[in-house]
Amino acid sequence: MADPLLSRRWPAGRVEEVRPETADATTLVIRPGHGWRPARRAGQYVPVGVRIDGVLHWRTYSLTSPPGRPGDPFTLTVRALPDGHVSRYLAHRLHPGEVLRLGPAQGDFQLPDPPPRRLLLLTAGIGITPVMAMLRDLADNGRLAEGTDVLLVHSAPDPARTVFGPELRSMAEDVPWFRLHEHHTRAGARPAGHLAPEQLPALCPDWRERDTWACGPAALLESAERLWGEEGLAERLHTERFRPVPLLPSGAADSAAPGAPVRFAASGVETAAGTGTPLLHVGEAAGVAMPSGCRMGICFGCVSPLLHGRVRDLRTGEVHGEPGDLIQTCVLAACGPVALDL
Repeated sequence: MADPLLSRRWPAGRVEEVRPETADATTLVIRPGHGWRPARRAGQYVPVGVRIDGVLHWRTYSLTSPPGRPGDPFTLTVRALPDGHVSRYLAHRLHPGEVLRLGPAQGDFQLPDPPPRRLLLLTAGIGITPVMAMLRDLADNGRLAEGTDVLLVHSAPDPARTVFGPELRSMAEDVPWFRLHEHHTRAGARPAGHLAPEQLPALCPDWRERDTWACGPAALLESAERLWGEEGLAERLHTERFRPVPLLPSGAADSAAPGAPVRFAASGVETAAGTGTPLLHVGEAAGVAMPSGCRMGICFGCVSPLLHGRVRDLRTGEVHGEPGDLIQTCVLAACGPVALDL
């Protein structure tokens, strides 16, 4: 039997260690096989496919380790959601030795190179994960400019439920350029309640002069975007949301005339699509059983292997595509002839 880590068409990784972080969050140490494309920059995320009761489920998780070389182990940290079928499996039932399918590292939530000398990191809950990769990368690279100052303002229910809490507190004591403010939200903790925008100036008086990276629940990000926008500083705020990109309405019209041939190889269906129509909609209109959890808020449930052709990202306009790539059919459109393994 072939080792699944040898496949270049279907990249995979073997779980080497399962490390509890809090009662509901677990770090997975994964050694990738051949063909997996590692992160270029800290802050990116990875699509993960896990088979549960014979069904392959896809989710995305932020890398919590700094970028490494091809073949180096990497870490993901998963919080088990109360109604999360996949997250609860990964956080509480996964064992070392199990094999996970992997998509390429991707995402634009990254620090520039070199990083700004004065940084504000604003996070809450499991939103700490991409920022943890950034902090570990900054601590490892040894190339920070003199006078660098990084402040992390992080919200969590209480100290025991702060993911990476011990490591962050140790960094705050030992690393001269790093400062930490913990905001605890549950009753009995101080201060109680969620962090409000009007509290930020007291925690970071020069916040207007800092570039800010924020990740966490929608309420946190929306309040931050409102505050930075009111101050005319929207370009200095960078956010990452753990949610799917909104889909176009099903059957949405395409401004371009249909014409790009699209073949669904496993279904034996061939059709044509305009260059502005998501491949998910193209397949559904042609009667293909398209995997998707997007409309239910389950990101990366629509992935499909690309057999050949090039696709365009409807969010950014970027064109890409290599045989074997796992593509998100909800946000990608055909850019010329395309074949999918569906």
